[in-house]
Amino acid sequence: MTRLHVHARNLAAVVFLGALGLAGCGKEEPKPEAKGAAAPPTLDIRIGHVAPLTGGIAHLGKDNENGARLAIDEANAANITIDGKQARFSLVPEDDQADPKTGTTVAQKLVDAKVAGVVGHLNSGTSIPASALYSGANIPMISGSATNPQLTEQGLKGVFRVVARDDQQGPAIANYLVATAKPKLVAVIDDATAYGEGLANEVERTLKAANIKVLPREKGDDRRTDWKAVLTKLKGRRPDAVFYGGMDATGGPLLRQARELDIKAVFSFGDGACTDKMQELAGKAADGLLCSQAGIPPAAASKKFLEAYKAKFKMDPILYAPFTYDAANLLIESMRKANSPDPAKYLPVLQKIEFAGASGRIVFDDKGDRKDAEITIFTMKGGKLDPIAIIKRGQTIKFEEFIAQSSAAAAPPSGTPAAAPAAEPGKSGDAPKAEPAKDTRAEKK
Repeated sequence: MTRLHVHARNLAAVVFLGALGLAGCGKEEPKPEAKGAAAPPTLDIRIGHVAPLTGGIAHLGKDNENGARLAIDEANAANITIDGKQARFSLVPEDDQADPKTGTTVAQKLVDAKVAGVVGHLNSGTSIPASALYSGANIPMISGSATNPQLTEQGLKGVFRVVARDDQQGPAIANYLVATAKPKLVAVIDDATAYGEGLANEVERTLKAANIKVLPREKGDDRRTDWKAVLTKLKGRRPDAVFYGGMDATGGPLLRQARELDIKAVFSFGDGACTDKMQELAGKAADGLLCSQAGIPPAAASKKFLEAYKAKFKMDPILYAPFTYDAANLLIESMRKANSPDPAKYLPVLQKIEFAGASGRIVFDDKGDRKDAEITIFTMKGGKLDPIAIIKRGQTIKFEEFIAQSSAAAAPPSGTPAAAPAAEPGKSGDAPKAEPAKDTRAEKK
């Protein structure tokens, strides 16, 4: 081998070794990084919500929808896992226009869509017929505002409410009216709906049980804004007080026109007309009215809920948003506990759940009604509703005392299972008691 050949071999070896050296210094293609654990598959869960989103009480329907939507958004932000999958909740809103026929139409639409549960309806008149469709399809429904006893007296499976019933609310507002206004003659008017007529019936029964004379019933409808004929008749009979079973869209004009006719009676209303909108509809005539709500007022809901609601919707809740928020969370929590969105699996959990919500401790009785539900009494002062008393288990406590007791109870955060029953605000030894009333619970209709 010539020296030239040896030199060439040596040079090739050096080049080869140099290449190896460069490779050892990290110039080779980087190895792919080990991938992390695969994200869990998603589980899409649809929850229906039904309320009037058009018409005279659309503002109340939207308020209810907002409460449910807030619960859905918070659940998605919490990244809940169900059956090993990432649960993604979506709200399916429907407008029943406060009309029973439309209510059953949209209920069937939700049944066909195979929603996992339903929050709603707002009105008793739509909730009652719709409940039969949901129950027949094994879809649980929870109303945050329907108060007619018939809703849960039907004995249907999977039907719940998180507010008090009219046979609790009616006696509460009637007894408060008797205790404070001391009327001798009362006129009762209703709007001919399941809600308005049912509540008016309970008020009338309680008044008569207290030996108060009640004039023959006057009726309107849920779209009437001209009450002059009815009011002219009542003016001649000079009642000391008037109770109206109906919504604010019709109750406001009723009160305004009564004052225009110089009717000086004390006017009282149920929860459907217990809103700040009464001042808008009745003007200065609204001052001094009495009304009831079938639960705690929005201002007494949890701080967490109130802050989240205002941050999202740029307004305060109107009436029953805390209850629809709780209703949606009850469905979600029951699915989480059962580890399934299948109603057949989570319904038994829902029936026995103990839950600390924005509106307080929630436990259901065998009918699907909320145990120990509160009633709030309000008056209108300076254009704003002012809560003045809470009634629970037949006892009346000043609103300020109720708030103080609720704060002292230090309930668990909103949206988590309750560790223990909340303090019972109605047990204050100093709380004045409502005048006793006979058992006026409505029979099945």
